[in-house]
Amino acid sequence: MIIIGSTLISEEIYTEQFACDLSVCKGACCIEGDAGAPLAADELPILQEIFPKLKPYLSEQNYDVLTNTGLWVPDAEGLPVTPLINAGDCAYVYYDEHDTAKCAIEKAWLEREIDFQKPVSCHLYPIRISKFPDYDALNYHCWHICRAAVKKGRKLKVRMFRFLKDALIRKYGQEWYDELDAFVKLSLEQN
Repeated sequence: MIIIGSTLISEEIYTEQFACDLSVCKGACCIEGDAGAPLAADELPILQEIFPKLKPYLSEQNYDVLTNTGLWVPDAEGLPVTPLINAGDCAYVYYDEHDTAKCAIEKAWLEREIDFQKPVSCHLYPIRISKFPDYDALNYHCWHICRAAVKKGRKLKVRMFRFLKDALIRKYGQEWYDELDAFVKLSLEQN
């Protein structure tokens, strides 16, 4: 593990190779699991603000669930997460022409309808953040549904932190990322 600023970063984040392969997994991280995606407190008012613009990107069922259930729900620990449809799909999911689960929020962002890309926990996946009073702990959530991403990462020789560069910069800033990158380059030279 290394410490950068107020983050504790597990070794897998900079040693493991990883690159999402949606053609194989079909967006499984958006439709499997027992809880929705974690939401940061500052994302809740953003969801409230952008929700009217998401209607064209959501199925009628998903829109109704979000309207009736709420834009977020508490998880087992009382923390906000995205709601699920029938204990499966994230309520913000839509399916593309290849039957791949994708994020309606991100689609609206890509089409420049909103200026919020998607929840940062989704953008960072498979990195999960555990918040502590004085620091964030960044860990690799190793899940069988991402086997194709590990295989593709190894084939392309892409380390997880490099695949997730934009998300990590979004969360912690360019200077933080540059420090992580410099550490990895130095440690590779020594090995």
